[in-house]
Amino acid sequence: MALARWKDLCIDAADAAVVGRFWADALGLELTVDDDGDAVLRGARPEETIWINAVPEPTTSKNRVHLDVDVTSLDPLLDLGATVLRPEGDGGIRWTLLADPEGNELCAFLRDEIDTDAPARRYAMVVDCASSQASQAEATWWADVLGATVNDDGRGFWWVEGIDGFPFDSWDLVPVPEPKTVKNRIHWDLVCDDVPALVARGCTVLRAPDGDISWHVLADPAGNELCAFPSAE
Repeated sequence: MALARWKDLCIDAADAAVVGRFWADALGLELTVDDDGDAVLRGARPEETIWINAVPEPTTSKNRVHLDVDVTSLDPLLDLGATVLRPEGDGGIRWTLLADPEGNELCAFLRDEIDTDAPARRYAMVVDCASSQASQAEATWWADVLGATVNDDGRGFWWVEGIDGFPFDSWDLVPVPEPKTVKNRIHWDLVCDDVPALVARGCTVLRAPDGDISWHVLADPAGNELCAFPSAE
């Protein structure tokens, strides 16, 4: 049984309106910019929501969480403000590495067709990890928390599928050589009514509910930030 369920995604931005417009147009979502400078993107289901949170700190390093998307052409994303960081085929990669207008990485996979009228379709949420062993451990941990299924390709790359409400095909845990050094600029929100159980499984409480927030800010066992909301919200 799942301990938590997917709620939505959050992206930090220096200019939430600019980043929000890019992702709204790329994924076919409706953009609302709030008076406080934050923005929110909404789709057909609540789980498709993406919050764009205005933050003072700029992007200083490669994101440890990024999105993979399916596209039939790169041109619409480039027209929206994306830039190519590494082309498909470079070093044998099967995708094009792009950056959004603030430098957040995304990987675009060219397909013959996609099941949306938007320029891009959500394919995977990708989280960097320290090693193949960490990929297996983190995928297994999240599959257990979310009541989902773990898969691997036999080469040290593990992913999670079958997550209830998850608006991507998979949650990928990818080994990389770089360590985590700063707060992730992309994080996720969960619905969970038993935060102590998450803590017992290895989460750390970074901030408990207080006069300003009604949710828990946590880090998973690998240090990735997330927020846990009670189901009443």
